[in-house]
Amino acid sequence: MTTQKPLELILARNLMSALSTPAFLVDEGGVLVFYNESAGMLLGKRFEELGTVSAEEWGALFGPFDSSGEPIPYDDLPLVVAVRDGRPAHADFEISSVDGTRHRVEVSAFPILTAHGSQGAIAVFWPAGSSNGAGH
Repeated sequence: MTTQKPLELILARNLMSALSTPAFLVDEGGVLVFYNESAGMLLGKRFEELGTVSAEEWGALFGPFDSSGEPIPYDDLPLVVAVRDGRPAHADFEISSVDGTRHRVEVSAFPILTAHGSQGAIAVFWPAGSSNGAGH
């Protein structure tokens, strides 16, 4: 039996579903609990096909990687900074789709903070150097 997600994560998921900008949603433990259709198109796998996965699993599947192709340490990822430190974070790096295609993206993550503390974080990303947030 699964536990009910906090209302803030449910509302964030609803918002992200309506966005054409690729976006990830993680809970307070860094577990990927949702990504929208635009992110699925970029990654080559719909969220419904992947489901909820741990930070280690989504890191292994999608990266990210620095400009030398080396994996970026987990603690340096914008989503992790947003959850851990409760502040926005931004970076650009490469991610990998499931077929191995690399995409250079910019990522901005911000925490979902409530009176009860951090409930998780949202990250939006788009092609690096693009002014079009649609990610297409």
